[in-house]
Amino acid sequence: MPPRRRDRRRPRDPSPPPSGTRAPPAASGVHITLLASVVVVLVLVLAALGFSGRLSQSLPNPQRLQTTARSVYERGLVKRDVSAREILTEHTRVSENRSQRHFPNPVLAYVTPWNSKGYDMAKLFSAKLTHISPVWYDLKSDRNMLVLEGEHNIDATWVSELQSNGSLVVPRVVLEAFPVVVLLEKKQKAKAIDLIVSECRNKGYNGIVLESWSRWAAYGVLDDPELRYMALQFVKELGEALHSINSISSSHHLELIYVIPAPRMQELSNQDFGPEDLLQLADSVDGFSLMTYDFSGPQNPGPSAPLKWIQHSLTTLLSAKGSSRNHSRMIFLGINFYGNDFLLSRGSGGGAITGRDFVLLLEKYRPSLQWDERSLEHFFIYSDEGVKHAVFYPTLMSLSVRLDEARNWGTGLSIWEIGQGLDYFFYVI
Repeated sequence: MPPRRRDRRRPRDPSPPPSGTRAPPAASGVHITLLASVVVVLVLVLAALGFSGRLSQSLPNPQRLQTTARSVYERGLVKRDVSAREILTEHTRVSENRSQRHFPNPVLAYVTPWNSKGYDMAKLFSAKLTHISPVWYDLKSDRNMLVLEGEHNIDATWVSELQSNGSLVVPRVVLEAFPVVVLLEKKQKAKAIDLIVSECRNKGYNGIVLESWSRWAAYGVLDDPELRYMALQFVKELGEALHSINSISSSHHLELIYVIPAPRMQELSNQDFGPEDLLQLADSVDGFSLMTYDFSGPQNPGPSAPLKWIQHSLTTLLSAKGSSRNHSRMIFLGINFYGNDFLLSRGSGGGAITGRDFVLLLEKYRPSLQWDERSLEHFFIYSDEGVKHAVFYPTLMSLSVRLDEARNWGTGLSIWEIGQGLDYFFYVI
C-alpha cells in the first residue's frame, strides 16, 4: 500500500490523515505531470535567488486587528504581483464589514482544539460560514465496547453563540473503531450509530462530519468488495438515522457531511473514493468534504493544490452516469489555510506551517514571492545555514482563483483550518 498523506489532526503527527488520501506512487499521471513542471520552476528560482540567515524561534507579540472601510479587492491586494512587505503591512487590516459574503455557496470551516485562534475566527466571521466543524470526537474500540471520546473538548457556550448567529455546528467524528466490529457485528453497528446520534441530540448539534475512509483504507476494508459494500451501507444508515431527527436550533434535520479523498491518478484504485461511491451515498448524506490539498509532501516538494489537480478531481468524481449539477452542489471543495516549508537540499524534509510561521519567515528573510503559472500558487525560496527551502503558502490571489473554480462548478468550500490562516483571508469568502 502506498504511504498515506501527512495528518492535519496534530502538528507533525505521523498518524493517518483525516482525508485519507495517499501519497501517489511513482508513476505517470496527473500528479507526476504537474510535479515535473513545478520542479522546473523551483530550479530556475534557485538559480536566481539567494538568502541566508536563521529564523528566530521567538514568537512576536500578537498583532491586534486593524479595521478599514475598504475590502481587500478595493485595496488592490488580490493580485499575482504581491510582495512580502505588502503582506506584512496588510494581513492584519480587516474590513469593518465582516458579514458581506463574496462567495455565495455553503462554506464549511474546520476548527481544531490545538489552534485556539480558530475558535475566535469562527465567532468573528460566522456570517460567512454556513457550517462550522470543531474537530472534537473519535469513535474507538475499547475491548468489547465502543466509546465516543472527545467530550472534554466541548465548549457549549461557543456552540450556542455560533448557532444564534445562524451557523450550523457539525463536529467531526473520526471512526477509529476496528472495522470488523462496526461493519460485521449488527449490534455494534447499531451502537455506533446510536452513540453519534445521541451525542448530537444531547448536545444540540446540527449534525456531524464523519471521517472514516482513510481508516477503512488502512485496514484493507476497501480492497474487499463485500466489506466495501458494508462500509458504504454504514454511512447510509448513519445518514438516515440523523435525517430522522430535527435539530434543536433549527427546523432542519440533522446533517451528515462525509469526508472524501481527492483522486490522485488517472486510474482509480480500490482505496479511492470514486464517482459510483458518490452516487451511492448522495441520497443519504448532505455533503462531501473533498480534501483537495496536500498534493505535495517532503518527498516531492511543490504546491499544495494545483488547479489542474482540483479540476481533475471534480471531473472524476462527477463523471458517473446519473451525476448532475445537484451532485456538484453537494461537494465542499477543500481549501487549505496552512502552507508548507520544504527542504530542497541535504535530503528531503520540512512540513506544515501556519500563518504565524509564514509571517515570521517574511519578516526574517523579506523574500521575493513568485507566481507559478502552472499550479497558480505563490511560493518563495530562502536559505537557512546553506540549506535551501521552498515555501508554499496561500495568498489572496491563490485563494481567489480557487473560489472562482468552486463557483464555476457550483460547489461549496471546506477550509482546513481557519485558525491557520491570515486574518484577511476571510475577506475573499
